[in-house]
Amino acid sequence: MLSLVTQAARETRMIGEALGPELAPGDIIALGGELGAGKTVWVQGLAAGLGVSATVTSPTFTLAHEYRGRHRLLHVDVYRLETFGELVDLGFEEWLESDAIMVIEWGDAIRPLLPDRRLEVDIRLGHRLEERSLSFRPGGREWVAKLSRMSRTAKELLAPPDAPPPG
Repeated sequence: MLSLVTQAARETRMIGEALGPELAPGDIIALGGELGAGKTVWVQGLAAGLGVSATVTSPTFTLAHEYRGRHRLLHVDVYRLETFGELVDLGFEEWLESDAIMVIEWGDAIRPLLPDRRLEVDIRLGHRLEERSLSFRPGGREWVAKLSRMSRTAKELLAPPDAPPPG
């Protein structure tokens, strides 16, 4: 498990952006956390890291947004769904088998439908106004390696300008 703390939305976005280059088609990320904690902000960074130039917004009312970058990104929000059947009716099984990178907000709500090989990201409100706590739980060795590389990049991005490089 990897835990990081950010002090501003800009930093939360940077953490997402640091993971973007590590992702490959078929990767699945389940996002959890409190309402308003910054899940969509983190996805905005992830999309930027994938080369998406479109504006990334929350799919709460549309359920899914698709973006094109270095790879196809499918941003899903299951907050409003009441049953697993609703998700299946939307084509969720086909999404899982697609070549898209899929990020699922409120993914913990559909954990039984998700493959074991996934990354779980939990974003929580911190003690200060803009502070966020991000926890990453890898599902498989592949995710452990991706998180290790992302962590090095994130620490470089978040380090003060005059700090020595992390080593």
